[in-house]
Amino acid sequence: MLIIAGLGNPGAKYAGNRHNIGFMAVDAIHRRQSFSPWSKKFKAEIAEGELGGEKVLLIKPQTYMNLSGEAVGEAMRFYKLQPADLVAIYDELDLSPGKARLKTGGGHGGHNGIRSLDAHCGKEYRRLRLGIGHPGIKEMVQNHVLGDFAKADSDWLEPLLETLADNAEMLVRNEDSQLMNKIALALGGKAEEEKPRKEGKDGEKKPAGQSHIRQARSSNQPKLPATGPMAEMLKKMFGNKGE
Repeated sequence: MLIIAGLGNPGAKYAGNRHNIGFMAVDAIHRRQSFSPWSKKFKAEIAEGELGGEKVLLIKPQTYMNLSGEAVGEAMRFYKLQPADLVAIYDELDLSPGKARLKTGGGHGGHNGIRSLDAHCGKEYRRLRLGIGHPGIKEMVQNHVLGDFAKADSDWLEPLLETLADNAEMLVRNEDSQLMNKIALALGGKAEEEKPRKEGKDGEKKPAGQSHIRQARSSNQPKLPATGPMAEMLKKMFGNKGE
């Protein structure tokens, strides 16, 4: 069994906050996949279902962010689960809006919800961080985090949540890098395995199969003299054939 925990604060007052992107993510999974209606248990709202043939519990702690671990820890003890059976989804200041990162373990990075999860659930669980951007000034962080997403944010927020919901089975199959690539591509980026092609001076893409040696020969090759002693010498050395 896998628990997917979205972190946030309960109540309509906080529903649109950047800090509640974890709630938004599990709500999107709940809408897109086959789960039971939300019910109350473990100091949380929970919904049961299956992804990729495995039982999954969606959970939204109702303890407020700073005590999220109380709810998730209670659910884990009830089902006798280990940290490896948990995925936490939450907001990340240090990632640009629309960026996502998924890894196992790590520090809390000053995030009180994760600090609480670490205390109640252990640390070796998977952490799916969804970028909300940084306001740039430390004094503005609280207002930024507890402020609502702007209308313009829907340009990246909706495809991010939809892509995550559509591909939630990848969390069950531990296809973490594939999921990150799906999200990156949906947001107009490139998959991690892909390397961007270099551009020439005219802005056109160079052929992907062209080696760097051939590019150097074709792009910056000096113009050879067509007449005079040097031209005659080159003809004798190399003949009069083109490339």
